[in-house]
Amino acid sequence: MAQTENCILTNMCLIYRNDEILMQKREKKDWPGFTLPGGHVEKGENLNDAIIREVYEETGLMIKNPILCGIEEFKTKDEDRYFIFFYKTNEFSGELRDSDEGKVFWIKQKDLNKKDMSMDIDLILEVINNDKLSELVYYKQNGEWLKKLL
Repeated sequence: MAQTENCILTNMCLIYRNDEILMQKREKKDWPGFTLPGGHVEKGENLNDAIIREVYEETGLMIKNPILCGIEEFKTKDEDRYFIFFYKTNEFSGELRDSDEGKVFWIKQKDLNKKDMSMDIDLILEVINNDKLSELVYYKQNGEWLKKLL
């Protein structure tokens, strides 16, 4: 059995202050709606540097001490494993700005369900906010995509 396979590495970060979280309104058609800032890990880049870079590129904020608090995993149509590493932090500096990815804004977490969220962002937030969860896993069973929180 092979011990290596193709993987795609990405990340997302929950940035919070008091009872507000930073959200992004993505304009891209591949995953539209309200989501957390993040993106792809570049070849040779460590995960911590990647989330700091992605958040800065998409929000203008320089985060500090991001804490890894969960992952999402699924298979792509090409059978590559796709990982999203979830981080959170309340340490940041800089001025908030929009990017090509979309507009960014602060919102009270309790008001979030009123927005047009990206697919499964509610489950992602559940993994990030619940110390008893660490994974959101998608898998196929009888030709149907299912998901579970672990």
